[in-house]
Amino acid sequence: MPRSLALLKLGALLASGAALALAPLPAAAQDIAPVGEPLDAALKTGPLLPEEVLRSSALTFPSILEAFEREAAARADQLGADGAFDLMLKGEYYDRLTGFYSGGFGKAEARQPLRPYGAEVFGSYRVSSGDFPTYENYNYTNALGEVKVGALFSLLRNRDIDSRRFAIEDTRLAASQAQLDVLLVQLNVQHEALRAYWRWVAAGEEIRVFEELLEIAEARQIGLTREVNEGARARIALTENEQNLLRRRSLLEEAKRNFITASNSLGFYIRGSDRQMIVPTREMLPDLSRMREISPAEKLAALPLGEVIQSRPELQTFRLALERATNKVALRQNDLQPSLNASVELSRDFGQIGPGGPGFDSTDTVVGLTFSVPLQRRTARGALQRAEAELRETELRQRRIADQITTEVGNILANLSAALRLSDLADAEVKQANAMVQAERTRFRLGAGEFFLVNAREETAANAQISAIRAELAGRLAEASYNAATMNLDALGLE
Repeated sequence: MPRSLALLKLGALLASGAALALAPLPAAAQDIAPVGEPLDAALKTGPLLPEEVLRSSALTFPSILEAFEREAAARADQLGADGAFDLMLKGEYYDRLTGFYSGGFGKAEARQPLRPYGAEVFGSYRVSSGDFPTYENYNYTNALGEVKVGALFSLLRNRDIDSRRFAIEDTRLAASQAQLDVLLVQLNVQHEALRAYWRWVAAGEEIRVFEELLEIAEARQIGLTREVNEGARARIALTENEQNLLRRRSLLEEAKRNFITASNSLGFYIRGSDRQMIVPTREMLPDLSRMREISPAEKLAALPLGEVIQSRPELQTFRLALERATNKVALRQNDLQPSLNASVELSRDFGQIGPGGPGFDSTDTVVGLTFSVPLQRRTARGALQRAEAELRETELRQRRIADQITTEVGNILANLSAALRLSDLADAEVKQANAMVQAERTRFRLGAGEFFLVNAREETAANAQISAIRAELAGRLAEASYNAATMNLDALGLE
């Protein structure tokens, strides 16, 4: 084969390799949130159930979607770090167009970095043509070219860890942290969505109580007006009831305002397929009598809280952070090591002996060592001391967060137990207040009671109902907080 033709073929090979390297890679599969179609129909017609709110927030709430994108970015960083060990193809073509010498050559080389010992293996093929000056005689090859293989090794610094291997492990841990961050965001969002839902339900129940209280006063106003016109009752009773009407209307307006606020807050977590917020209305309020009862505190306390707390994403994130910090310390300790690198390469020319002479017609085995060490190493020592300080800081923060979570779970259980007891007491108070109202109304109809006492009993009964609603709300909120703290994914609509 003529050498010029061999050079042309080698040039074509290099061109095809470059084209392959520049070709777009197939898109990698991404771990993203399963969005699916939100329940638009269920969200816009009543009753609105907590499961529907949790599903909507889990699928459409921006914070959760943002967390998934952060995880995707972390996975992309991991892929980029892996690229430090990509196979590298390198091509070189050199030729003289004019001049006394006509020498030229083509070369193709592949290098593959390896993780053990920071090693790198390589192989190359080179073929030359023409004559070279004496100061370029190393470019000569035999007629069929030269094949060379070799390897490089790190024996001290960069033997066990270097910036490339550190980056791969660090981005892997960062991606795991991003995945835990997704879970943490989901827990927080679902917790807040559930709290907003129960506040909305409680606000709707309070409106119902004040509407009933106002209706009683309005119905009584009609009767009193008739009795005053007939001369059977003094006008002062009508005036007193008008005063009660104004007060009860004020209470109802305040309750309506609170309901609107609660509806807007809940609408923040409900979105349709177009990602637009949906503000719930009174027609979507559920029937509380058909809602699931709150789990007893004793049943919840029976869970192995120690294991649950240790599996919290915050603590798992800290464990990964400690591992990252430990790896960073190891990297900085590596920087203090002297550099001792070894190399070995084997080369062989093939074919008819070229213009370079018989000296190129042999199998050459070459080994080498290089050594270097910084004498003061202040930069490396400063970086190591900083990494060690960051590791100690992370350990202390992990201990504080673990104690904080344990305390919060204990407080949640105490609040839930107290809320359930207060709810029972509030229900009993409602029964007693209603009995007093009925008794006072009977006395009033028989002429033995006073109009003032009837109004007072009715408002006391209404206040008892409001207290019962708020006690039920406190229990629901405490249960939601407990489910979030113990990662009850089923109760939070995440399974």
